[in-house]
Amino acid sequence: MNKKLSRLIFLAVLPTILLLGCGKMGKVDQGRVVAFDKAKWTVIIVSDKGEPGKPDYSVLPPVTYTLPKTPSEMGPEPKVGMRMNLDTAKKVITIFDSSTQGFKKIDYTLIYQKENVEKTDPLVANKKFPVIDKEKKAITIYSGRQKILTTFTLPEEYFALPDNTWDAGDEVRIYYKEPGKALRFMNVTRTDIFQK
Repeated sequence: MNKKLSRLIFLAVLPTILLLGCGKMGKVDQGRVVAFDKAKWTVIIVSDKGEPGKPDYSVLPPVTYTLPKTPSEMGPEPKVGMRMNLDTAKKVITIFDSSTQGFKKIDYTLIYQKENVEKTDPLVANKKFPVIDKEKKAITIYSGRQKILTTFTLPEEYFALPDNTWDAGDEVRIYYKEPGKALRFMNVTRTDIFQK
């Protein structure tokens, strides 16, 4: 057998050898964080069933994962939030209701809205959202993905809910082989992939 033919055979067989050597391939889950228990080192997410760039956080039931204990496999700890979607056209905010383990769509009345607001804009840069004004019955949120700053009002009973009801939890990506056990955890929201 000449060298050229043996090299071609080796290159043809190499992917199979590598695949067998790697063992069982894992899976990836991506979604928004609705609970984080630091003591138990677990996270609960609502998975994203949307296309890249068009997230759709609507997969129920939410999924619980035990986080990796190795620091190199763990990104920044996640921020919890219950806001799943802000539909500014229909003036509806969708939240995750932890008591029912389901979603709740709430109609809101718009007070103010500005679009195309970058994260560096003085209106939002270095500011914490949501801003809840219980006296004026107004909630201001900023969606960095949608680039929208919105202030709206709701019926009074909604102002008794925790502040993180109106905030979007961090988007995270989890690599796992065994259901419920994260081997790698990436906080997409808090990870700058362009940082050296």
